Parts: sequence; structure tokens; C-alpha cells
Amino acid sequence: MSAVLEFADVTVRRGQATLLDRVNWTVEEDERWVVLGPNGAGKTTLLQVAAAQLHPTSGVVGILEEVLGTVDVFDLRPRIGLTSAALAERIPRDERVHDVVVSASYGVLGRWREVYDDLDHGRAQDLLVEVGVKHLADRTFGTLSEGERKRVQVARALMTDPELLLLDEPAAGLDLGGREDLVSTLSSLAMDPDSPATVLVSHHVEEIPPGFTHAMLLRGGQVVASGLLDHVVTEANLSAAFSMPLTLRHEDGRWHARRRVRHSR
Repeated sequence: MSAVLEFADVTVRRGQATLLDRVNWTVEEDERWVVLGPNGAGKTTLLQVAAAQLHPTSGVVGILEEVLGTVDVFDLRPRIGLTSAALAERIPRDERVHDVVVSASYGVLGRWREVYDDLDHGRAQDLLVEVGVKHLADRTFGTLSEGERKRVQVARALMTDPELLLLDEPAAGLDLGGREDLVSTLSSLAMDPDSPATVLVSHHVEEIPPGFTHAMLLRGGQVVASGLLDHVVTEANLSAAFSMPLTLRHEDGRWHARRRVRHSR
């Protein structure tokens, strides 16, 4: 297997703040990663670097066998599928759902005068089926629920058949039903051997889909633990990452964490 991401001593600074601090990380093409940590841990910054949206202050970043800083990022970015809150805000609310997905072929947001062939339209339709929102194809994006919008964004991210899929807090803002629907969709993708290498950023272990293989815990821009999911997602590691004593359960392929309660005698 070849690595799709390789970080070597990657540091990102903004003014006096260090957002990432000497991060070393390798993602292979058959791996599905979840990146966990509290607010301000550096998770979104990590994903921006992985998406070739942000260059590190120091260190070396390899993305899809190219070295960031030596390659035209406009050639690299179409090979990466990305969902994020910032991207979602730029989608026109009056855009038809089918067009939100198919327009990823040209890397644009909002249909204009570009022309798509039958293969493009067929793939967009197939992806809407895959994420469970085929019935919404003719609705406008602005009329969808938050959960429906998230799934449409996943379909859009997959439109170009990317070699790397990056999901920045895809379950943020969803109610319980919406979260569970999305986790199920992402689990199906994770278990498909033809799906791309995937990195999911989240605050919550409850959002880890079954089928994910690896995890990284971040705190203050530094790696607390990284590796196989079962080895990383432990009570000790989570407690260290979130600076809080936590208890952890793992049932039916799902994780659950809560604060450890000390009972008085």
C-alpha cells in the first residue's frame, strides 16, 4: 500500500500561536481515520493542511505522492474530496441538489454555463442513491434539513472519485436521528473496499462509524496518541486529550464516553 498522507514534523504557527506542533502522521490508502480532540486542539488546521488548503510553517507534507510546496495545488485539490462548514456556507441556497453534486466535476459552486455529459449526471444520481437522498435531487439546497445537507455534501465530495476523502465535523449540528443516519452512511462507505482513504474530524467518540480503522488524538496542536483505533481510543488516552477523567464503553461497534463520577461514601 502507498501512503496518501505523510506528515513529517509538521508545525503551523499563526503569530504567537502554535496550531500544530511537530505532527508526524501517515495515512495509507486502505485506512479510515478519525481525528478527535477538544476545541482548539488543531483538528481543523490538520485537515486544512491535508486538503492542500494551508501550507505548514515548517516540516514536510506529502499528499497523494506529491510534496506540498513543490506541486500546483490546483492540480492536487481535485484529487481530494472535502466537506466542511466553510464549504457548505458557499453553496447557493437556491441550487438544485443534483446540481450541487454534479458541479463538483468542474470544482465550482453554483451552476453557470458549464456543460456536463450523461456520465456526469449518472454518477451524481448514483451518489445521491448511495447516501440515501435520491428523492431530494430536484429540491433546492436551502430547503433541506441539516442532516440532508450533510449527506448531499458527502455525495458532492465523492463526485470526482477522489483518492482521499476529508470530512470536517460532518455530524456537527445534527439531532440524534440525523447523526445516526449520517454515521450509518459513513460506515457503509468505510466498509466499501473501493472507497478512498478517509479522515473524519470529530469531537465525539459517539460519531465514530463502524468500519473506521485508525485514530489520532490531538490536544494543543500535539499528538496525544495515534495508531489503530482500539489501541488509541482508551479511557486513559481520552482523559489525557480532554483533560477530564472519562469512562468509555464499546458496544455493537460503537463508542460511548462520559465523565467519570466519583461517588461519595
